Amino acid sequence: MTEGVLEQINSFRGSSEHGLDSKGRLNIPARFKDVLSRKYDDRLLITPWRKCLRIYPLPEWARIEYAILSRGQQNAKTAKLVRHLVGNSAEVQLDKNGRILLPITLRTMGNIDKEVVLLGMTTFFEVWDKEIHLAENIIADDEFDDLAGECSDLGFF
Repeated sequence: MTEGVLEQINSFRGSSEHGLDSKGRLNIPARFKDVLSRKYDDRLLITPWRKCLRIYPLPEWARIEYAILSRGQQNAKTAKLVRHLVGNSAEVQLDKNGRILLPITLRTMGNIDKEVVLLGMTTFFEVWDKEIHLAENIIADDEFDDLAGECSDLGFF
C-alpha cells in the first residue's frame, strides 16, 4: 500500500452514540482504538471546543502546540483562545478496557451529560452531548448548498 492509502486507513471517521458511566468514563469505539494502536498510542489530549470536546492523539496535539509556539501569540484574541484551549486541556490515557475518563470540568464546559455522540474528524474526534449534537448539526437544504459552495475548493466536488 502507498503512504496515502495508509493515511486514509489511519483516520478517525464516522459517528457513534455512547453513554458515559457513573464516573464519567467513555468507551472509545473499536475503529478509533484501531487507529490509535496502528498510528499512535493510548495517550490522548482533551480540550474544549465551542459546544463539544475535541480529543487528539498526543502527537497530533503536539503539532498544534508547536504551531502555536512557532507563530507566537499574535494578538489578544488569539492569546485568549490559546489560553482557553491549552489551559483547560487534560491529558488522559486509555484504560485496559479501552475507556477514557472525561474530567468533570471538561464535561461541564462541553455541556456533556450522559448520552454522547462521537464524531471522527480525521486526525481527532469530537464528543458531543447527544441533544446538543442533534440541534447543532442539522444542515437544511439551502444551508447545504451554501456550505457545499464553500467546500468546492477543497476537492469535494
